[in-house]
Amino acid sequence: MTGYVPTFRVIIEDIRRSVATGQLKEGDKLPSLPELVERYECSVGTVRRAIEFLQITGELQSRQGKGTYVTGRTSPTQG
Repeated sequence: MTGYVPTFRVIIEDIRRSVATGQLKEGDKLPSLPELVERYECSVGTVRRAIEFLQITGELQSRQGKGTYVTGRTSPTQG
């Protein structure tokens, strides 16, 4: 039996997987918030929470008015 995984965690792991497999590379821009909301069928707040977490760990960087970009760094806790 598998437990419930919050959507923001699913988004975090999906973005990390995309970076690990090379689908997203350093400097790549993430899709817009509305695109991510549609993709994950969740609220804007849920997407923002995942992005903020990945910014805190240094894996993403937002540029005001430009978007959110992959830094190329990996989280020390990522395994």
